[in-house]
Amino acid sequence: MSDVRPFRGIRPRPDTVQDVASPPYDVMNADEARDMAAGNPHSFLHVVRAEIDFDAGTDAHGEEIYAKSRENLDGLIDSGVLVRDDRPCFYIYRLVMGDHTQTGIMLGASAVEYEEGLVKKHEFTRPDKEDDRARHVEVLNANTGPVMLTYKANETVDTFVQAFCKRFDPVYDFTANDGIRHTMWVVFTSDYVSRLQEAFGSVDALYIADGHHRSAAGWRVHQRRKAANAEHTGEEPYSYFLSVAFPHDQLQILGYYRAVKDLNGMEPGELLAKVAEKFEVVKDAPALPSGQRLFSMYLDGSWYGLKAKTGTFPENDPVYSLDVSILQENLLKPLLGIEDPRIDKRVDFIGGIRGTAELERRCKLDMKVAFALHPTSVDQLIAIADGGQVMPPKSTWFEPKLRSGMVTRSLDG
Repeated sequence: MSDVRPFRGIRPRPDTVQDVASPPYDVMNADEARDMAAGNPHSFLHVVRAEIDFDAGTDAHGEEIYAKSRENLDGLIDSGVLVRDDRPCFYIYRLVMGDHTQTGIMLGASAVEYEEGLVKKHEFTRPDKEDDRARHVEVLNANTGPVMLTYKANETVDTFVQAFCKRFDPVYDFTANDGIRHTMWVVFTSDYVSRLQEAFGSVDALYIADGHHRSAAGWRVHQRRKAANAEHTGEEPYSYFLSVAFPHDQLQILGYYRAVKDLNGMEPGELLAKVAEKFEVVKDAPALPSGQRLFSMYLDGSWYGLKAKTGTFPENDPVYSLDVSILQENLLKPLLGIEDPRIDKRVDFIGGIRGTAELERRCKLDMKVAFALHPTSVDQLIAIADGGQVMPPKSTWFEPKLRSGMVTRSLDG
């Protein structure tokens, strides 16, 4: 049974939502964020990336940055650009990207269930990133960026969502400049709120799809405030964190590509010969692999198709049978010397949304070899999380992305 909570969302007036809503804080660097927000004082990037209001090169983790984030959020509220709902609500959030549609519920997810493993993880987190997000939440006293969760498709929840969206008009419906359509409904009456909350009682677990650091930060803030509150009951708003939960059969994962700066002292022909020991190699192959355990390698101006040979990976291991693991253990690590992809500066990761043309561009610019991978599946993610295991870094790239600023959740409820 999943403990989810409605909340009094802080959200844009309908006439300002398109100006306010911004991409997530972690999909661009400071210069890109500064360009995106240029000329738009309402952009939520001023809240989630407040370093853009300082000189280039300013430490993004300085206390003055967090203080500026709080000042900018308060300014949007005080000016009436953001307005707080007068009652606890759930929010139904639909994203449309080309032919793909996914519809989720924005809610407060339980930090206690995160600790107990009912909000399940599949990645390790970095303490420095947890520190940053937890400090951001503490200073702003709010969750400003939602975690993307998933759950095993549930007929009770899905039927409620479908019926509600047919009966009521959305409060927002706009297409962002990247072509993604964002539509939102407010579940506002106590009857509908109770029905949706009860429907989640039949959901056994929630899974973190995207946002492990935001989840960990939510749990950290819960722990700190619980320790400081002698009258803590577990019902406090700080014991929940902002999330959007989607049924698993609606999520879309793209490939997460790799590019390496050098060939570890080898010439292209030498590398190809060594790759052929573990993979079947075909030259002039498509840039996109057509299935799992197939890879496309861009080397010396040509695309090569790679197929992992039998015996190069454990078939029944949910982690080491992942394509990202097969590539890492059979090629990146032993041949190119990428021992730990989390910290090795010679490897870069490129989201599948950028396409294989980006791999070609990078190989002409600053890389020597690049790899396109078939996407990890949601079923693989769930199996790993259910087993209490973790994926290798950069295993999943979810699209479309949730926008920040659509709804902010105050820790006062």
